Amino acid sequence: QVQLVESGGGLVQAGGSLRLSCAASRRTSSTYAIGWFRQAPGKEREFVAAISWSGGSTIYADSVKGRFTISTDNAKNTVYLQMNSVKPEDTAVYYCAGRDNSMSSIATRYDRWGQGTQVTVSS
Repeated sequence: QVQLVESGGGLVQAGGSLRLSCAASRRTSSTYAIGWFRQAPGKEREFVAAISWSGGSTIYADSVKGRFTISTDNAKNTVYLQMNSVKPEDTAVYYCAGRDNSMSSIATRYDRWGQGTQVTVSS
């Protein structure tokens, strides 16, 4: 089974940038997809972005479109979430998730999850 480990979280000022990483423990199949989700205190987990590892197809939540970019580095078995122009409402624990199937914005369709990394945006 693939293990996923997030890193890169921290404290950033509003308007700043942060890059999150999701490292897979081994090379995944070409059909594998990675999604980023986030959960703020007292709120449900919500979809952020997803990418198909093979072809690089991506989907984004409307709330982050134009500000966040998801990408892969196949040589490093790593998926990145570049977060630009961050806002206080982006504050949450960010999780990456994996599934051996097409991209999805639905959390329950993913069967592998990382431990999460905290992102805090100060105003």
